[in-house]
Amino acid sequence: MNIPFFTDYLMLSNSLSIGIIAVFVLALIGIYVLQRKGTSFGNLVIIGTIVGAILGVAIQVIAGFPDDPSKVVYIKESTKWFSLVGGGFIDLIRMLVIPIVFISIVHVILHMEAGANLKKLVVAMVSTNLGMVAVAAIVGLILGNAFGLGQGFDIVESGKKIREIKPMVDTFRALIPSNPIQAAAETNVIGIVVFAIILGSVARLLKQTGTNSMEIFTKLFDELHQLISWVADFIIGLMPYGVVALLASTLATRGLQAILDMGLFVVLLYVGLLIMFVVQAILIASFGYNPITYFKKAKAPLLLAFTSRSSMGVLPLTVETLTKRLGVNATTANTVASFGTTAGMQGCAGVFPALVVVYISNVAGIPFDLTMYIMSVIVIAIGSVGIAGVPGTATMAASVSLSGTGLGAYFTSISPILAIDPLIDMGRTCLNVSGSLTNALVVDKIMGTIDKNAYNNPTQGEE
Repeated sequence: MNIPFFTDYLMLSNSLSIGIIAVFVLALIGIYVLQRKGTSFGNLVIIGTIVGAILGVAIQVIAGFPDDPSKVVYIKESTKWFSLVGGGFIDLIRMLVIPIVFISIVHVILHMEAGANLKKLVVAMVSTNLGMVAVAAIVGLILGNAFGLGQGFDIVESGKKIREIKPMVDTFRALIPSNPIQAAAETNVIGIVVFAIILGSVARLLKQTGTNSMEIFTKLFDELHQLISWVADFIIGLMPYGVVALLASTLATRGLQAILDMGLFVVLLYVGLLIMFVVQAILIASFGYNPITYFKKAKAPLLLAFTSRSSMGVLPLTVETLTKRLGVNATTANTVASFGTTAGMQGCAGVFPALVVVYISNVAGIPFDLTMYIMSVIVIAIGSVGIAGVPGTATMAASVSLSGTGLGAYFTSISPILAIDPLIDMGRTCLNVSGSLTNALVVDKIMGTIDKNAYNNPTQGEE
């Protein structure tokens, strides 16, 4: 049906498109039936992930594993319809980010016990986040150099240009919001966190002086917090449907050739991510947590991170998992998790840019000595501050790292890596979110506010 109404508007010009979408709808109906029968939320997410993977691979098989799936009409059309569910779910999640961060932080500060130490919380949070990014960078650098990543590749040209890199001082200044409304509009989470902490702290001080008007203010935020929590619960409940669409679309739209050309990079990245998961497990075990319990309880946000490729999009579920399932204090959960969406991202701003630096160094024929190792770790750790937690912004981390290590002129040579970005971004984002979760556990243990009974209770927070 080569008619604009079907090809450009409805995007249903092919019988295979209609068939694939019909199967997709049946899959969603199946999940709804299981949900009505009382299947647990965690199991529904796992089922959705499996169904999405099968559907995505099946589409590739039907198409004969094309090098450029975007040119196959029924793949282009069916994945466009998938985006209605998958993209719509992510948009709903993102809609919550700013209000839930702002309201939750003000709310928890207003209800903090007298003598609570915000300074200690911030110091523990920043040092833990940046320390773990440095470890992630070291893992990436060692893996890349051990396997000669980038050797044998030529410098290539690309339409991609290196992003503008700001001086470190400007980066830190940008974390202070000159206009909180603008910060909200730009989804500047750190800016909102700073504003919320200041507002909540001042309101708490006024409340302690016995100012009557603060009772109204506190009551307002109590009601807002309850309301936004209910909205978050409803939207997060749609996650099993969203992951089907997100994973099916990602697998269907990436050609195998793009993966094969950068096979070593993909393998090393995922090996690095697995190593970091082990490091995280060792870290929390050293603070008295059972890692097996952690991974069992964290499976929902980790699966959503893997399929959505958005650390920020997973934030509401991350906070909910920390407070309801892992026994983390609400103040720690909201502050550390919010900070983790823009700074200290171990996947996007740790392992990934480290591998990129090694790759470009080898492509350009530049020796990677001890000085380069040290400089790379420092640049990557500091550069992790201010990287926004949305799909694709790992490119910014790569830009910062390449510029900071003197390799910025070779930025165009990362175009083969950008071609497979969605696939590697899935694993990177999963590690980012796991980093936020484990960092929050560590910080809460340092603060002495963790509820270990809730953490060790296998049914804690289950619906």
